[in-house]
Amino acid sequence: MLRKIVHIDMDAFFASVEQRDNPALRGRPIAVGGSAERGVVAAASYEARQFGVRSAMPSVTAKRRCPQLTFVKPRFDVYKSVSRQIRAIFDRYSSLVEPLSLDEAYLDVTEDRQGIGSAIRVASCIRRDILAETALTASAGISYNKFLAKVASDQNKPDGQFVVLPAEGAAFVAALPTRRFYGVGPRTAERMADLGIHTGADLRAQSLGFLQQHFGKSAMYLYRASRGEDDRPVRPDRVRKSVGGERTYAQDMTSSIELYAALEDIIDLVWQRIAQQGAQGRTLTLKMKYADFRQVTRAQSLPAPIVGREQFGELARASLAGLLPVPLGVRLLGLSLSGFETPTAQATQDIAEPAPAQYPLQF
Repeated sequence: MLRKIVHIDMDAFFASVEQRDNPALRGRPIAVGGSAERGVVAAASYEARQFGVRSAMPSVTAKRRCPQLTFVKPRFDVYKSVSRQIRAIFDRYSSLVEPLSLDEAYLDVTEDRQGIGSAIRVASCIRRDILAETALTASAGISYNKFLAKVASDQNKPDGQFVVLPAEGAAFVAALPTRRFYGVGPRTAERMADLGIHTGADLRAQSLGFLQQHFGKSAMYLYRASRGEDDRPVRPDRVRKSVGGERTYAQDMTSSIELYAALEDIIDLVWQRIAQQGAQGRTLTLKMKYADFRQVTRAQSLPAPIVGREQFGELARASLAGLLPVPLGVRLLGLSLSGFETPTAQATQDIAEPAPAQYPLQF
């Protein structure tokens, strides 16, 4: 049976919640995050994006691009609460919901729980309910697999939706810039451009062997995605093993002052990812790579989940202290959180409604 997959992505979620709750911020460029010298933007409103402000951007860069930018302190407890409201809406329409973070998820709506009759109308109903119950907008992508549904959700943002039908998949992918493919960052896109690969059509023209030679483990994904193929199921029981981030530095660091300053950047970066995904973990791991490419890690596990950025930062700094002084220059630092709490089956049942009669769904 051909699957019907919907990808829902909230529009500028953190920033939109702040503008919803504070009318004085509406229509103004705002960034959720720290305004300090070493702060990082967690989310930017659409007004701020017009000036080139983006998430994960250093706050000083964001302020330089948009001098009138207003910084708002994150309220992750509020974002989590709103995310639970949105998840309850998803559960009305599908028993197969795979959250990716607080503000986006895949839904397999192949079986029509509400008897609506069309995946396109299901997506419209979900977006309608989200707006009515949270006063926030969402965008949706609808297609026959996860890859295409996720790409499609970006096509008509904000507050829109886009469908890629089975007969349109190959042509749609052929026209995509390579940077729209999952996992293709700026550096990989540059490597592709050097090889004359700029679009999905260019990718499809390459043999699997060629892609394996140049892109290693990503080759099979790129080969299949360039043909509009993706067999991954929507997995409501998917458990993320860790959340983390790392930075490679142009110049090796040797002094404790340099290392602690660099670590603060990574603490901000990783904690924002943790908060965005609503993750609760007990183990912090510090990763350090020396100038000679030797790598060391230090892990600390607590009996209960790490609570708040302050505790996360304290553990990270203590882990770094245990590796000082460094015998060689340091070229890479990274942090990750693991040992996540797993929701119980009962907790899942508490938010899910009993499944109504199911009907086959059309696009």
